Amino acid sequence: MADTDQERTEEATPKREQEAREKGQIARSKELGTAAVLIFATLSLMMFGENLARGMLNVFKLQFRLEREQIFDPELMMASLGDILQILIGPMAVILGIIAVAAFIGNILLGGMAFSWQAAAPKFNKMSPLQGFKRMLGVQALVELIKSIAKVAVIGLIVWWVLSWQFKNILSLSTQPLPGSATNALDMLMWMLLALVCGLLVIAAIDIPYQIWNHAKQLKMTKQEVKDEHKNTDGNPEIKGRIRRLQMEMASRRMMADVPQADVVVTNPTHYSVALKYDDKGSGAPILVAKGADEVALKIREIARHYEIPVMESAPLCRSLYHTTRIGAEIPEGLYVAVAQILAFVFQLSQYRKGKGQRPKPVADDLPIPDDLRY
Repeated sequence: MADTDQERTEEATPKREQEAREKGQIARSKELGTAAVLIFATLSLMMFGENLARGMLNVFKLQFRLEREQIFDPELMMASLGDILQILIGPMAVILGIIAVAAFIGNILLGGMAFSWQAAAPKFNKMSPLQGFKRMLGVQALVELIKSIAKVAVIGLIVWWVLSWQFKNILSLSTQPLPGSATNALDMLMWMLLALVCGLLVIAAIDIPYQIWNHAKQLKMTKQEVKDEHKNTDGNPEIKGRIRRLQMEMASRRMMADVPQADVVVTNPTHYSVALKYDDKGSGAPILVAKGADEVALKIREIARHYEIPVMESAPLCRSLYHTTRIGAEIPEGLYVAVAQILAFVFQLSQYRKGKGQRPKPVADDLPIPDDLRY
């Protein structure tokens, strides 16, 4: 059983995943980022390469058209540099901007965007030659080796396919006049390059599921770690149980302190007891000041007898009050009539004992209790 608890068989909890993310441990695919950069770099060159080539041509024309006196001008170099930048900065900014966006998106597609100071902090154990040697012979190094072999194999197959596809066109370039042959050659080269870099998507498609699986495997937890996390998050069950017992005891003591203020206690007669008080200052509705079952019910009756509070037996009404009314709350409207009869009897009995009235009639056994409030 102890060995089972030490095996990492449990999926990572949300707390474990959040802690790993804060440390910079996120599923990442370098192959996806590399493929995104190379594909969009090729596409940007295909779309805006003509503008860049035209700018380069203008730079050559500008630099090779120098007068004799300009050659000996020391300030001409800085002026020429400004002219070159002005010509090339537009097309270069567009291409580099596309590549930068592709690099950013390609690297956050898997795992999302996250920055961690802990991941950026230097780790001296990574500088250890022994640790480096272990990484070289580890499973991750083997996976990287397999990926490198797969890259070479995939790219090699694509190169063979592209050359076979364009072989006749490549041979025909020698028979084409300039500058058409150069334009066709560049156009053919760009399409061949795009086909090659798209081959990296095959490697990325294999690498992404592996990285997700490997990341989940690294975050797996032992049964004991899951138990400890639940204890730290939710608290020790024994301590929580003790706190609940103390809270219940405190609430019970507060409730018992309110029993002497009650006007009547209604009993089941053995299992339940509820203490009621007539609120003549508020809404005029009776309030349940205490209730309990079994031992608590006996304690309520004991306090009621000590303070000479009338105890009335009415099982249906007691059960209805116990199950429908919270402590300190007004009783439901459906029980007004039944409780009013109880309170009227109690008040009339009190007056009779003081010699101020006739002896009241006993309360009827079948008090009016709605069906939806019966328990």
